[in-house]
Amino acid sequence: MTQTRKINPLLKAALEFGPLILFFVVFMRLRDQTVAIGGTEYSGFIVATLVFIPVLVASTLALWRLTGKLAPMQIATLVLVIVFGGLSVWLNDPRFFKMKPTLIYLLFAAALGVSLALRRNWLQLVMSEALPMTSEGWRILTGRLVVLFLGLAVANEIVWRTMSETAWVNFKTFGLPALMVVFFVLNAKLFERHALPKE
Repeated sequence: MTQTRKINPLLKAALEFGPLILFFVVFMRLRDQTVAIGGTEYSGFIVATLVFIPVLVASTLALWRLTGKLAPMQIATLVLVIVFGGLSVWLNDPRFFKMKPTLIYLLFAAALGVSLALRRNWLQLVMSEALPMTSEGWRILTGRLVVLFLGLAVANEIVWRTMSETAWVNFKTFGLPALMVVFFVLNAKLFERHALPKE
């Protein structure tokens, strides 16, 4: 079994959020421009996606190298980014990349829902060391996360289909992470109520 190694929290945050911030910066600089690559013109959004994919691959590999472990969420995100980001660049169509968060959230909601139905809480198996809670606490949290992920999938679809590209990039870069933070803050009482007694 591979042992997880701890790294500097600032380095970890930079590797996890750096690619997304870079995507945002490149998009904001090129959003009103077209860039010719190999005789084909691409929008600023596609160029930002083209930059984002290899940077995310490199940062994920660096995290794996430094910590010795990747979370299932990180692996699934990387695969979907490569597939749907690659399709967007290849077909010169931003819609594929915009659909990616929807598919990620639906995948997570389905996986957590199945784990609840099977009475085998996979979230607890993965995160119990970092967040010691009773099985009942994990069951409640998992159910709430299923609802959250379904809600985020619907929100992403509404934003990318009805709003501007800039609005979607802002929503993806800042809105989605902020909603996740708010969710866990609102569940602070749950963590306290079901926390395991300290040894």
